Amino acid sequence: MAPAIAGFDHQHVPVADGVSLNAAVGGTGTPIVLLHGFPQTHLMWRHVAADLAADHTVICPDLRGYGASDKPAETDRTVYAKRTMAADIVALARVLGHERFALAGHDRGALVAFRAALDHPETITHLACLDVLPTLDMWAVMHGATAAVGFHLYLMAQPPDLPEQMIAAGPDAFFGHFLDVWSSDPQAIPADVRTAYLDACRNAVPSIVADYRASAGIDVDHDQADRDAGNQLRMPVTVLQQDWGAALGFDAAVLWSTWAPDLRHTTVACGHFMAEEAPGDITKALRDLLAR
Repeated sequence: MAPAIAGFDHQHVPVADGVSLNAAVGGTGTPIVLLHGFPQTHLMWRHVAADLAADHTVICPDLRGYGASDKPAETDRTVYAKRTMAADIVALARVLGHERFALAGHDRGALVAFRAALDHPETITHLACLDVLPTLDMWAVMHGATAAVGFHLYLMAQPPDLPEQMIAAGPDAFFGHFLDVWSSDPQAIPADVRTAYLDACRNAVPSIVADYRASAGIDVDHDQADRDAGNQLRMPVTVLQQDWGAALGFDAAVLWSTWAPDLRHTTVACGHFMAEEAPGDITKALRDLLAR
């Protein structure tokens, strides 16, 4: 049996012309949407979502281009812009009956959540971003030998076809590399979940690359326009990160504070896949955020 979030139902929800998102939905109460990262699907939230569903409506979609959601062709640079992916999430919540909701994202999902909170401040009540920097800041601080940890960012930023062909030649090795080296607890992603992640990624190479390519282009433009305009996140914001260490040469809390006046920044003792490695800590942090 394929892994799933216990007690959740799955829906395929139209959110844009020709695009529907696969979403696991469970619980009752005030809504919170949880967005997954790379190289994962909505399954990464299985522990946190089941806990939050005790008193919240919890919506866990696969992002456009990932998992069982639709994967439109990258016909122009807006198709996988975080602005477009954020609009998907707002549309998804509205179809499910929620005009306002809290939003948490990990990794790629955090970038979508960040853009949704900037573009739709009247819709997003609370924001949590896990183990990521805003796109504009990420490119600004990556340099020298320490940037080697982000080699995939540079690879997938290249023009179409080359990165797609390289990754498609060995997709399990490529995506599996990140599942191995980014985790501090190999048991946090059991074999059936790992298989589900690799299967999903193997079938989504062009759209995953397009998502990353957007982050080296149009997403930077959108972030820069907001920074130039002095736009900030108006809602309570929680940022959780693993201990990146001083060697990276920047202070993540300071970078985030330029965007979020109402910020709580916390370091979590785990690897990158924190919702799977430290679900209790993440659930508590989200509950604390929702209480603000």
